[in-house]
Amino acid sequence: MLQSLISKFLGSRNTKLIKQYQKEVQKINALESLYQTMSDEQLQNAFNELKIKVQNAQESLQSVLHESFAITREASKRVLGMRHFDVQLIGGMVLNDGRIAEMKTGEGKTLVATLAVCLNALCGRGVHVVTVNDYLANRDAKELEPLYNFLGFSVGVITSELRDDTLRLNAYASDIVYGTNNEFGFDYLRDNMKYDLAQKVQREHYFAIIDEVDSILIDEARTPLIISGPVNRTLEHYHFANSVAQELKNEIDFSIDEKNRVILLSEEGIKKAELLFKVDNLYSIENAALSHHLDQALKANYLFIKDKDYVVQDNEVVIVDEFTGRLSEGRRFSEGLHQAIEAKEKVDIKEESQTLADITFQNYFRLYEKLSGMTGTAQTEASEFLQIYNLEVVSIPTNVPVQRKDLNDLIYKSEKEKFNALISKITELHKKGQPVLVGTASIEKSEILHELLKKQRIPHTVLNAKQHSKEAEIIKDAGVKGAVTIATNMAGRGVDIKITDEIRSLGGLYIIGTERHESRRIDNQLRGRAGRQGDPGVSQFYLSLEDSLLRIFGSDKIKTIMEKLGLKDGEHIESSLVTRSVESAQKKVENLHFESRKHLLEYDDVANEQRKAVYKLRNELLDEQCSLDERIKTNREITAQSLLYKAQILPGDSYDSLSLSTLKAQLKEELGLELQNSEGLDYDDLLSQVITQMEQSYEGKMSKLEAAQRKEIERIIYLQVLDSSWREHLYTMDNLKTGIGLRGYNQKDPLVEYKKESYNLFLEFVENLKIETTKMLSIIQLREKEEQAANKMLQNMQEDLEEDFQAFSTNNATQKPKISRNDPCPCGSGKKYKLCHGKSGPKKGLLA
Repeated sequence: MLQSLISKFLGSRNTKLIKQYQKEVQKINALESLYQTMSDEQLQNAFNELKIKVQNAQESLQSVLHESFAITREASKRVLGMRHFDVQLIGGMVLNDGRIAEMKTGEGKTLVATLAVCLNALCGRGVHVVTVNDYLANRDAKELEPLYNFLGFSVGVITSELRDDTLRLNAYASDIVYGTNNEFGFDYLRDNMKYDLAQKVQREHYFAIIDEVDSILIDEARTPLIISGPVNRTLEHYHFANSVAQELKNEIDFSIDEKNRVILLSEEGIKKAELLFKVDNLYSIENAALSHHLDQALKANYLFIKDKDYVVQDNEVVIVDEFTGRLSEGRRFSEGLHQAIEAKEKVDIKEESQTLADITFQNYFRLYEKLSGMTGTAQTEASEFLQIYNLEVVSIPTNVPVQRKDLNDLIYKSEKEKFNALISKITELHKKGQPVLVGTASIEKSEILHELLKKQRIPHTVLNAKQHSKEAEIIKDAGVKGAVTIATNMAGRGVDIKITDEIRSLGGLYIIGTERHESRRIDNQLRGRAGRQGDPGVSQFYLSLEDSLLRIFGSDKIKTIMEKLGLKDGEHIESSLVTRSVESAQKKVENLHFESRKHLLEYDDVANEQRKAVYKLRNELLDEQCSLDERIKTNREITAQSLLYKAQILPGDSYDSLSLSTLKAQLKEELGLELQNSEGLDYDDLLSQVITQMEQSYEGKMSKLEAAQRKEIERIIYLQVLDSSWREHLYTMDNLKTGIGLRGYNQKDPLVEYKKESYNLFLEFVENLKIETTKMLSIIQLREKEEQAANKMLQNMQEDLEEDFQAFSTNNATQKPKISRNDPCPCGSGKKYKLCHGKSGPKKGLLA
């Protein structure tokens, strides 16, 4: 009842909108005679005048729409030999208004897009046209570039083959950019992993037109874009650090604090380690990864005991749960400790990987200030487009009435009977010369049909949706006389099948569906391959009770009817009642998929707010004019408070000598500071003393550098720690999401629980970021001449960061990370001491 009311409302709304657009079409048409009389140069000058007015804010896009559309149509007629129909003008206005234009196959959606593209490109802010595959991006850009160039616009194409960042940067700098949804999304993620604003390839997200919008925003919306990568690329470091750790002697080179589970190197131990590692300074920024590996190797050798903390089983290190004594298979120690134990026990070291960056298509495309789309099939998902993207679907009338006959479904008892009937029908049509396009719901079914046709010696072509130019060319030829083409329902999407007058006389292209897809929209897409621009055509679906859709979701009515009729082998039933029952089953599946997409988005919306905050901070840090002085001062105070809190020195409470000794040990280990003049101080004075010493030590070291060098070192280290911490946070969020569903068994809403816990995790991430940054800045040591050291350090850091990014950016598969915790950053970003994570004091705010 509700659905029918919504459909009626949308229907009347659609009619009203079309009438409004038709009035605007009359105004555009009234300008046609004016622009027809102009020379090419005069037409270009007229368009350029519009551009100047818009960019100088003298006119809005809406106020120049009629002139822009009329000039674009006239230019298209001269350059491409194609004049926009009135319904195509309507489509262009729908796109410009940030809506979805539903236009039947063959109505010229590619040409429609040029109207909205040229109008919005007047702003000079860049227009993105998104396609489902590289072939269509290249084809559309190449075909339309002469028109865009005529009007003074540059055109870029972003495809998977374009590997060079400089070429991508140039392409994105164009006025109009064609590309695939995956490439646009991954470029956004990669841009937010770069360490130089000049290396970012994308400009702002102003206006996007998505071709085949239902395929991109509906079909692909259940799979997020994920860039994953290894946590550490150099497994040899674990073996090297293990051999060094075994050379060091307890109570000479290091001391063990079993209570706090830490190992402190002595001066002798540091010198010995530097000798064995063959480095001058173990704690310099370029050697921070080595010092971390050594720390973990010492713990593995002297704090973690075989058959107590872990066992070795089937050449693997398995953790023993300290509370139950049971083996915790699948769990791994974090921060590279597990690999250190694997090196100690001489078993295979497993390289860990994790999510480095991720985003859903929903949240990526919602970045655009204005978004629109085109497709032949959107009304069945109109409510989802409205709810998720705030995109209204407008069904645009065809230029010529549709002549295609959509016949009722034929339903057989078994799949074997169905395929026999299919082969019989194809044979009949092939003898007649009428071309046939057979759509299958899976590659498996297309192979079955292929074998059956081979037995009948009927020449045919099989396409299994691989989305490339060869496929598009084959689909184009599906309308020639006698052609039999088998394709998965989505193969060659976006390509028109044109027919000759001879084929029209034979009845046009004959579409056969071998089963109903889970989505009515995909079936409509298949039907829409026939009957373009008023061409004749036929479509019909052959079904069986063994089809997965009918078997799982189908109504028992169909089976009951067939039993009552007492159908014999090979006989079928055909009625509108049966077709409605099948569509009812499809609606059930569509609702399930909608809930799945909505569920994914609800969870990603939580992460999206965090992602925006982190990327905003990151962009601020990338700005060379950004001053970090206040941030560093605030972070230093938070770090000092955290250290006192961990030593159990609290405001208003007295503390003993053991707490003071713990504080001194932590300052020595984590910041390299010897605490002076600390006896007998109350909390506030002790805190002030710690902060003062931290500041004096830091300033004494950094003040010797030139201001620009100091600023650059601080900026890069902050970025390194931010990226490393963000990756670990993403991993923690992944783990939280994986197990949160179990909360439902405890009568709790998993989404509410996820929101609460992820917020707390984010607060922890922010505080740890501030503390880790302070530690990293504190342990930098310059032993050479300061200027030489700084220059060398900056060069090494930049090279490592570039190498790190290149390694990560090559892996852009949508896959989830393995069950693991992150290890030291492969770029050598520095020590990460897990001891202080989650153990610090009260939270002090967000990314301030």
